[in-house]
Amino acid sequence: EVQLQASGGGLVQAGGSLRLSCVAFRLSFDEYAIGWFRQAPGKEREGVSCIRSDDGNTYHVDSVKGRFTISSDDAKNTVYLQMNNLKPEDTAVYYCAARSSFVGRCRAPIIGDDYPYWGQGTQVTVSS
Repeated sequence: EVQLQASGGGLVQAGGSLRLSCVAFRLSFDEYAIGWFRQAPGKEREGVSCIRSDDGNTYHVDSVKGRFTISSDDAKNTVYLQMNNLKPEDTAVYYCAARSSFVGRCRAPIIGDDYPYWGQGTQVTVSS
């Protein structure tokens, strides 16, 4: 069974940084892409970043470009989301999810329905 474990969330002040990790069990990064999503209470789920590990294709939504960077370490079966210059509007539960790389390249929009495998989420809270 494919299993994803997200971690690294926490409470930071505006302007601070966090690095989220997503460890994938029984998942081939040659076959799957990993996306990061976030959802704040009362708001729609938003796809934030995506990486397709077989070719290194990445995408970041406009609201986080220049601040967030997705990367992968295939040897550790881990995908990271480095989040810098965090803003209060970044506060949300962050989820990592996996889909087949054959769905397509990482591009706008990052569609949650494309991702059949989800982690449990990790809370990111940014105070002002």
